[in-house]
Amino acid sequence: MKASFLPYQLQFKQASGTSRGVLKTKDTWFIKIEDEQSVGIGECGMFRGLSCDDRPDFEAKLKWTCEHIDLGLDNLLIALVEFPAIQFGLEMAFLDLKAKKPHILFPSNFTSGLDHIPINGLIWMGDEQFMKAQIRSKLDTGFRCIKIKIGALDFETELALIRSIRKEYDANTIELRVDANGAFSPLEAMEKLKRLSDYDLHSIEQPISAGQYDAMAELCAATPLSIALDEELIGIHDVTKQKQLLQTINPQYIILKPTLVGGFRGSQSWIDLAENQSVGWWITSALESNIGLNAIAQWTYHLNVNRPQGLGTGGLFTNNLDSPLTIKNGHLAYMPLNKWNIKF
Repeated sequence: MKASFLPYQLQFKQASGTSRGVLKTKDTWFIKIEDEQSVGIGECGMFRGLSCDDRPDFEAKLKWTCEHIDLGLDNLLIALVEFPAIQFGLEMAFLDLKAKKPHILFPSNFTSGLDHIPINGLIWMGDEQFMKAQIRSKLDTGFRCIKIKIGALDFETELALIRSIRKEYDANTIELRVDANGAFSPLEAMEKLKRLSDYDLHSIEQPISAGQYDAMAELCAATPLSIALDEELIGIHDVTKQKQLLQTINPQYIILKPTLVGGFRGSQSWIDLAENQSVGWWITSALESNIGLNAIAQWTYHLNVNRPQGLGTGGLFTNNLDSPLTIKNGHLAYMPLNKWNIKF
């Protein structure tokens, strides 16, 4: 068995705004495993500025991984506990290596084209006109769950946007989620949550920045609006510490990005703990290419999800890899007759 990796830079079709700044490109790495019979491909989609493995030795660790591929998946996952993106890339690649059909990691009605996954439509930050245009486009193309990035514009402007949606569509017609990416201060957060709750929102992701456990626990205990933890989960690999975090904060939901929390195994650990504590959850991609998105989508379907998932990012890039994934009427679908075109 041998392995190699290749860096790749995804180019956004248009600059995408978050509370951390504007994204124009997204770096990722593909890992390839080969034996005498087949080839497996995975994606190590480390997210700069967000992933706990955004560190200078990331590529050196990828090189080490390829040189030690004969250790096998289980041993490598243990050795790579501080590199969740590489863990996830390896899980994908080993599954692909053993797959009966290329890139069919979890055969199901989804991969057969017989079923699909409900997803939210993502609205990126920008000026009011830009955000309104995105919202109209998502509604016109069949989305019934919309997630709006907030925290970059003036809060009154953001409230006006949400109010304008609710004037036209009630909560039974459109589910609205917002993502603050930690933009609120603890002192102002509760007042902003109260004002947001006037508009029948489903939830808010990460209202304050990660690591403020006591402040987040107070918010979750008294909030008029369900809170979902996202960045809060990054970098916590020990199951005991994961359990302690959930028991301390007791959120309404957690959001799992496999690339950031250790792939399928890391995500499943969080899911098991959350369900034991009656905490809801859903899965979200982290701007991976279609290689990573494909793996996340197939695994997510395998979990028998029933609420919209955050898997609608495949169409953001000009140089994504052609795949059978497509979005139809607010759902992610896999079209078996459409071919992969993996050319790096």
